[in-house]
Amino acid sequence: MSEHHNSKSQIRLPFVITLAIVAGMLIGANVVDNSSTENNLLKSLFKFRQVLTYIDNDYVDEVKTDDLVEKAISDLLVDLDPHSVYITGTDLERSRADLEGEYSGIGIQFDIFKDTIYVVTPFSGGPSEKAGLRAGDKIVKVNGETVAGVEIGNRGVYEKLRGKKGTEVGVSIKRKNETDLLDFTITRDKIPQYAVDVSYMVDDEVGYIKVNKFSATTFDEFKVHLNGLLANGMRKLILDLTGNPGGYLDKAVKMADEMISGNAMIVYTEGKGTRSNSEYRASRDGVFETQPVIVLVDEGSASASEIVAGALQDHDRALIVGRRSFGKGLVQMPFELTDGSELRLTISRYYTPSGRCIQKAYDGKSNAYDRDILDRYESGEMFNADSLKVVDSLKFETTGGRTVYGGGGITPDYFVGIDTLMSSKYLNGLFTSNTLREYTLSYSTAQQEQLEAMGMEKFIKDFEVSDKMLKKLVSLGKSNKLEFNKEQFEHSKELIKCYVKAYIARGIWDNQGFFPIYNESNEIYQRALELFDEAEKLSLNEDK
Repeated sequence: MSEHHNSKSQIRLPFVITLAIVAGMLIGANVVDNSSTENNLLKSLFKFRQVLTYIDNDYVDEVKTDDLVEKAISDLLVDLDPHSVYITGTDLERSRADLEGEYSGIGIQFDIFKDTIYVVTPFSGGPSEKAGLRAGDKIVKVNGETVAGVEIGNRGVYEKLRGKKGTEVGVSIKRKNETDLLDFTITRDKIPQYAVDVSYMVDDEVGYIKVNKFSATTFDEFKVHLNGLLANGMRKLILDLTGNPGGYLDKAVKMADEMISGNAMIVYTEGKGTRSNSEYRASRDGVFETQPVIVLVDEGSASASEIVAGALQDHDRALIVGRRSFGKGLVQMPFELTDGSELRLTISRYYTPSGRCIQKAYDGKSNAYDRDILDRYESGEMFNADSLKVVDSLKFETTGGRTVYGGGGITPDYFVGIDTLMSSKYLNGLFTSNTLREYTLSYSTAQQEQLEAMGMEKFIKDFEVSDKMLKKLVSLGKSNKLEFNKEQFEHSKELIKCYVKAYIARGIWDNQGFFPIYNESNEIYQRALELFDEAEKLSLNEDK
């Protein structure tokens, strides 16, 4: 948005255009053969225009009418539901890039320690790797502007380093053992964002796939990883959707269809009248329709993740293991506005095949919806299955006659609470102070040649985090103003060692090295490994 002052006519014109578009869109989206309804809407819009006109003409100070309109639209949507939103043009571009599976930039994974941008790793084959950036480099300047020591955040880094494909950005790097800054000119290019974090064989039979979102590329990536595991002998699958916030509906339907046979219902929607009602069914032969499946979910699994989990649970195709999912079952339709912004308006609700509404309760006039996850902690639901409240009036049955519950989110078949046995305030401090990541990045950078020579499989099997390494970690924590607590350190020592090893592996082999180690301390994953006998019974019953 421009910072210069427009004339009143210049300000008023965009508002009138925007108002007309919004009015037309609302009338078009909600048209009813009722002249009084239409007249009431037009009267309200006219009143709103009158108020804006008086402010524009007569208010004592200069105001940016565009800003007032944007705030009014946002405030209007707040009282509708939690997921109808107005998105500015700038935010829309970033949101689309995330869902489309790629963006234009310099291609690095970075972290910020002590107000300094560190290159965790340049993406293989990306612009930064081609230019010569290395893991451990510190970005001091971007296009001549100092970015070190200025409290820059992740968003600030994105704004400076991302841009249109083919444009150039200059970065000045401080590199270990180099006295002077090193200057690089990097040409931005398309950088893929992967929706599947990792896949690997847990043992001779069990395969694991971790999906982080449902973007444009999710299903294609999933199929590649699924086929790769099948080629390695997989006959049992753990599908990890923990922390997955969702995304495109059609990608979720395709993923579920890969594991559900026939033309079974996967999800359906209901909205105002019939124009927003839809059914989505299995439509083709999948490659994993009869083998045992376990799906991992937690409070961060939402929307498309819940569609997959709900469909597989309702058709007795998978055991759901973890904690109750988020409960986001409202369907938004995008309406593009002429200034490049977008209105995403809720038009219907998702329902699982058994009839469960995925959406949890909400009230636009309270903050209960925003507090829901916190309330789960305070009520004990995150830690104890007995604290999970189900509504008897919202009982539903799976294809095989198992009882499942509605009321918001997907309730797991096997609950796994957050394990607090080895956690501590000091362990949390190692993360919040960035000490653990800073130490492991430094270690993996310094020992890169030796670790690569060792190889990932041997590292995972044999590498031990020594007491000497832990002393250096503690020392770095003190320099980061993290007070050492011996009792808490000893209490969490084994978990600290696991995290240190996992993050060192990430610095060398990315997620392929990280997750097999991290999952050794992942309570949901570990519980799933114990439940394949139950999952096998489901798959056998489903065959009948």
